[in-house]
Amino acid sequence: MIRVLVAEDQSAVRAGLALILGSAPDIEVAGEAADGERAVELARRLRPDVVLMDVQMPVLDGVSATRRIVAEKLADVLVLTTFDLDEYVFGALRAGAAGFLLKHAEARELLEAVRTVARGEGVVAPAVTRRLIAEFAAGPVPDRGTAADPAVLEDLTRREREVLGCVGEGLSNAEIAGRLDMAEGTVKTHVSRLLAKLGLRSRVQAAVLARELGL
Repeated sequence: MIRVLVAEDQSAVRAGLALILGSAPDIEVAGEAADGERAVELARRLRPDVVLMDVQMPVLDGVSATRRIVAEKLADVLVLTTFDLDEYVFGALRAGAAGFLLKHAEARELLEAVRTVARGEGVVAPAVTRRLIAEFAAGPVPDRGTAADPAVLEDLTRREREVLGCVGEGLSNAEIAGRLDMAEGTVKTHVSRLLAKLGLRSRVQAAVLARELGL
């Protein structure tokens, strides 16, 4: 049974999310929070498997709440977001969110996203992941004041750095293979290795890092 904490300030939306999650035989709604501070408190007390976190909430925003929950290793965080809030998505991913989900996602997408994060894979809806990376790649590199340290790349091989740069551009494994003249399976291996070396959970986090480093 996957235990989920729902953190959303709008009561109607929160109730809807809880209803969808509760309809699945393998998912249990462990608790509900209307603000970020309460979400952290409940995560500490209930120790859910996944926290479904809205980014815009009162008292403590979702990004700050995510940072605390991840830092204390209380649960994996799945962030609810919209595409017109790129800065919040960047912040949440940098804070350690395991994945993200669009607020208008269908019920089946929500359930599968929760299951994916609960498995520890940290990748949510590949097609949406690709679209979000493309949005990031098309825009300016964000200035966060907490920019990534280029030293994190020292453990990567030259090939892994090239692959990371391609990920930052929003390229798929097949497209990376074509550009770098590699087998697609080899690209997949490089992506897995660089994620492990960099301590990242998902391809989206890798894309954010690549953009912040200007690769």
